Amino acid sequence: MSDISKVIIPIAGLASRLLPLSKVIDKGILPIVDIPSIQYLIKEAKDSGISEVIFVLSPNNKKVLDYVKPSPKIEKALKESKKDEILEEMKQLDDLFAGIKFSSVIQKEPLGDGHAILQAAKLIKDEPVALMFGDDIIDSEVSGIAQLAAVFKTCQKPVMGLFRLPAERLPAYGVPKVEKIASKIYKVKGIVEKPAPEDIPSDLAISGRYILTPEVFHYLKKAKPGSKGEIILAEVINDAMIKEGKLIYGYEIEGRWLECGDKLKWLKSNLYFSLNHPKYGQQLRDYLKNI
Repeated sequence: MSDISKVIIPIAGLASRLLPLSKVIDKGILPIVDIPSIQYLIKEAKDSGISEVIFVLSPNNKKVLDYVKPSPKIEKALKESKKDEILEEMKQLDDLFAGIKFSSVIQKEPLGDGHAILQAAKLIKDEPVALMFGDDIIDSEVSGIAQLAAVFKTCQKPVMGLFRLPAERLPAYGVPKVEKIASKIYKVKGIVEKPAPEDIPSDLAISGRYILTPEVFHYLKKAKPGSKGEIILAEVINDAMIKEGKLIYGYEIEGRWLECGDKLKWLKSNLYFSLNHPKYGQQLRDYLKNI
């Protein structure tokens, strides 16, 4: 298989847990400190050697495409008004997006993450592809997708990103039943979605990072909606692929997993990145001491 050059980023969800804010701010451009959340994912993708980003959008949620477009009029105005510091920030944004092709597909109805991923199948050839969910940001020295890609290079099978969590948090996540085969590398033998405390199969949670192989799309195409009328990737992997004996691997990603899927998690992520911001971090720490 070829090197991984494409990533799918589904951001078509309703973001209902962030209402009423999400009535006016699209999921992908929800701010984390002073930049949209999607920028953290694009940087991770670029740091991982990705050259094409495929957004899965809802019909009325396309502002992320405006964000990744060049802004010559804005830059011209900044230059004329001699706002050099802001102009430099805009140029840094252009540099981040340089060399990346941005594509998009539409998910007309919110029918699950598996259904969203399937909409991008037409832009994926017979090749492996990375998957990043927009609710998840990973702060790490080596980007999360690059870590998974290194595992994939050896196994050539689907790889999901895992993080170790305290037992009391695991019932809110998909938790894999695993067999350890090397340091931080596991064979995934099953997945329990939001397990009851007595049914938790491991202390690892599935994060929003995957490397998918072409056969995953084959299974998604055959999948029927579950009890909630949705096609869910983890359910397809567990109920179809693993049960048929397909090998699925998990890798315990090195770094910090920050989430934005509900208000408290979004606020915590803002706090973390604010206090560690290269420009504003120290000033905010000093301010916190004063209040």
